[in-house]
Amino acid sequence: MSESQKNPHRGLIFGLLAIVGGSFGFGYALVPLYEVFCEITGFGGRTNPEAVVVQEAPDLTREIRIEFMTTVNSYAPFEFVADRDSMTVNPGKMYFATFTATNMTDDGKIAQAVPSVAPMSAAEHFVKIECFCFNNQEFAGNEEKAMPLQFIVDPDLPEYVDTITLQYTFFDTERVASNN
Repeated sequence: MSESQKNPHRGLIFGLLAIVGGSFGFGYALVPLYEVFCEITGFGGRTNPEAVVVQEAPDLTREIRIEFMTTVNSYAPFEFVADRDSMTVNPGKMYFATFTATNMTDDGKIAQAVPSVAPMSAAEHFVKIECFCFNNQEFAGNEEKAMPLQFIVDPDLPEYVDTITLQYTFFDTERVASNN
């Protein structure tokens, strides 16, 4: 009896296993590829942390409202708030804002803030010079920490944009890593 007569579906089985393996590999690579895509295009409200504007050239004839929103991942044992709900800024001028986070446990924790900017057309024009979101934040048990944000709105922001919403989601990085 020949090999093809013993298992007539052998080729189909190997083909299906190859598809499953390829799908798993693609799914595994999708997150880093998406991160690179967002960094390059500004998609998803991501801003480029390397695009630092050092020269201030304020446009005092234009005012933009910056709204600050904060959320905490449902598994993160933190309180996280912006020290103000909003501020009015002039494009081309440097501004500072502060956010406060509190570790609500007795244990040390490491957290990360993930930013998003809306509308999407404003993302490439909202430049963060210094941001707590650039690095993981370490907290001792029950520690409260003020975290700075230094930013500038590029004067080339489209004229139709008069409000920018900056939203941060705060994650417990240890919990996220254990769920993967």
